[in-house]
Amino acid sequence: QVQVVESGGALVQAGGSLRLSCVASGSIFNINRMGWYRQAPGKQRELVAVITRGGSTNYGDSVKARFTISRDNAKNTVYLQMNSLKPEDTAVYYCNVEAAPVRSSMFMYDYWGQGTQVTVSS
Repeated sequence: QVQVVESGGALVQAGGSLRLSCVASGSIFNINRMGWYRQAPGKQRELVAVITRGGSTNYGDSVKARFTISRDNAKNTVYLQMNSLKPEDTAVYYCNVEAAPVRSSMFMYDYWGQGTQVTVSS
């Protein structure tokens, strides 16, 4: 019953910026890690950035210094600020949420959004 929905994907020129948002809703007791992954046609899904509830972050090498991940715990929302976009950033961006769906849950589970398309033109 946990829903994860991304938004903000668009067509943008190289050098431009985009801000992606991801909102987790439904039956959620708590959320630990939230993150962004991307997948281009014919390629494996790769890490873009992740952030823990406490604010610890990890970025993929290709986006470090250009992208910034942040979150608003009160809104169950994670953001990805993307600057200095390159054509190589073109991909479907997926939001990942690690959460416990109910108070009694013994484990955290991964939930994925449907993805949002980011296309960077040269």
